[in-house]
Amino acid sequence: MLETERTRLVVDCGLGKRETLARLAAIEKNVDHVDGILITHEHIDHCNGLPQMLGMWKAPLYVTGATMEALRRTLPETLEKRLRGLESIEAGQQFTIGDIEVHALRLPHDAADPIGFTFRTNGTKVAIVTDLGYLPTHVKVHLREVDCVILESNHDLEMLKVGPYPWLVKQRVLSKYGHLSNHAVSEYLADADEVTGFNEKVRYLVLAHLSQENNNPYTAEISAKEALSRRPAEHAFVGELLIASQEKPMRTLEL
Repeated sequence: MLETERTRLVVDCGLGKRETLARLAAIEKNVDHVDGILITHEHIDHCNGLPQMLGMWKAPLYVTGATMEALRRTLPETLEKRLRGLESIEAGQQFTIGDIEVHALRLPHDAADPIGFTFRTNGTKVAIVTDLGYLPTHVKVHLREVDCVILESNHDLEMLKVGPYPWLVKQRVLSKYGHLSNHAVSEYLADADEVTGFNEKVRYLVLAHLSQENNNPYTAEISAKEALSRRPAEHAFVGELLIASQEKPMRTLEL
C-alpha cells in the first residue's frame, strides 16, 4: 500500500479480506477507500484476494490486457461482478492516479505479461520489483533514482539445490523467467556503476518475496550486507536495509 495525502494505491492482492484487514489493523491503518488496485501478474500469491478487495474497496483495477485475460481464467466469476472500473495498462506506459505518477516496467517472469512499478510524487520515487529471473538493464536504470526499493531476494542457491522442490520446479526458479537469488541481488547491490548499478542514496532497501523453503531472513540479510560492504567508500550505502516477512506486515515507511 502506498499513500499520499490525496491518493492511496494497493499493489497486488494475494491475501484474503480477513488477513488483509488484520494486517492493516496491526499497523493501525483503517482503510475505507482506495483509489486504485494494481496487479503485477496473475500468479495466485499476487491475486488470490482480488475479488474480495474489489468488493470491499470498489476501486478501479489497473492491469495489462494479457494479465486480465489470465485473471479471468484463474479467479472465480465473482471477479467480473465486482469490477468497478478496469484500466488497461501496458509495460513501458506512464500514467497518473491522483497525485502519483506510475510507470510500468516489463519484468522477465513466467507469467502472461508480468510487470513491476515505479511511483513518483512530490519529488519522491518508490519501486516495487519482485518476481523476475534476472535484472534487465532497463530495470536497473529505472531503479537509479529511487528513495525506496522493494526488491525480490527469493532464494539461496544452495538451499534451493538441496531443498524439497521437484527438479522441474527448481529449474523454473533458476531460469531467466524464474526468481532472483540472493546471489543475483548481491551482485547488483555491490555494483556502483552510475547508470546500471545500485544507488547508494536509497533511503530504504527492502528485500522481499523470500521463499519459505529455500531462503531465510538471516541468510538474505547477510548476503546483502556482504555485498554492500564491497562497495567503494565513496559509494557506501547509508540507507536502511529491511527484510520483508510473509507472516507479518512491515512498519510504515515515511518518505
